[in-house]
Amino acid sequence: MKRGVRSLMLIGAVLITMQVLAQKDERMNRDLEVAENILETLIKQKLEKRNFFPVEINSDYRAGYGVTFRLPYNLSGPFAWGFGAQDVVINGNGYEYFVETPAPVGVARVYDERGRVVTENLKGKVSSTSRAVNADSIQKATTEKLLEACKEFVADYGDLISQLQPTEKIIITNRGDGNRNWFIAFPENQKPSYLSIETTKGDVTQLKQGKVSREQFMKNLKVVNSQMDNELQPDLELLTSIFNRLYQRDLSKTFFTDENIYYERLKDYGVIYYMNVFSSNQANYDRWVMPTQGLNNLSQEERDKKVKELYPTFERDIKVDILEYGRTLKSLKSEERLVFNIALTKCKGCEIPATLELVVKASVLNDYAASKISKDAALAKIEVKKGNNQ
Repeated sequence: MKRGVRSLMLIGAVLITMQVLAQKDERMNRDLEVAENILETLIKQKLEKRNFFPVEINSDYRAGYGVTFRLPYNLSGPFAWGFGAQDVVINGNGYEYFVETPAPVGVARVYDERGRVVTENLKGKVSSTSRAVNADSIQKATTEKLLEACKEFVADYGDLISQLQPTEKIIITNRGDGNRNWFIAFPENQKPSYLSIETTKGDVTQLKQGKVSREQFMKNLKVVNSQMDNELQPDLELLTSIFNRLYQRDLSKTFFTDENIYYERLKDYGVIYYMNVFSSNQANYDRWVMPTQGLNNLSQEERDKKVKELYPTFERDIKVDILEYGRTLKSLKSEERLVFNIALTKCKGCEIPATLELVVKASVLNDYAASKISKDAALAKIEVKKGNNQ
């Protein structure tokens, strides 16, 4: 009898716990939906964008890490906003126009990448005159406005994400989670920027409680605003070549790549390498081959089990490789970073992350190369960021 009562109590406790967790998830989702809307509104206000300008913001929460808001990358480049009652600059992916409109009309027309009119404000007329504009200065001004909106958001509304723990982060960035947003050709006058604003829920609470001033809070924000550098650099190209070779099927002992690694050099930030790794090839509709393991004719279940086993080894090995071969880089300043952003092999239900990002400062690589720190100490300084589990 007592055993039956204990079992009922245990079941009741489990059900209550599940209900509490479900309520927390529901509250978090609601908070994020509201927060996305607030951030979108602030950005539109800062950039003087009308309602027909879409600003699609996505967010995700990872327990123990925090929440990340992802902006469209093209928000950091000029699109359309006014510099006064008479002047409006319009940019359509490489096509720039200067138009004069009667006050207080604002934007009169917006063009797509082929120069076609895609929307029009009928209250004003576009003059037939046009002249060149300085795209760099427009992009700089646009980025500054965007950063202002993001800083104001975390300061004024970051506490609305009520389920965050004090040590969990609030991050706003225009980088995709494993997406290759910028692996495309951009005009020379439209180099995209890498933007990131980061704080913690605890820091926001300190501000709200008056324990730090708004000015000090803004200074404490971790802000990255860096422009891509298209200039090829031999040492960066060499590291691409090294990792392309290391992770071929015949050398890798875990996952492999198909020479698809590329990098972005970001001014005063460092370099980000992008890498897609795979575990297997599909022989037919239900059988798999794993070339790095010498395994053939695997079922889906056998393949997934092996992938799950290999992931920890892959993470350990690539950290070592980044340390050993990353020290060949000479063009990075000591405070700049070497970043590997890795899209991992697909394995649904395997509970391995979809993406893996590894970050190490050039100063760590330099110290290791000069034998100032041990290998274990250097490995401990590599920051690991994991995406959502598959």
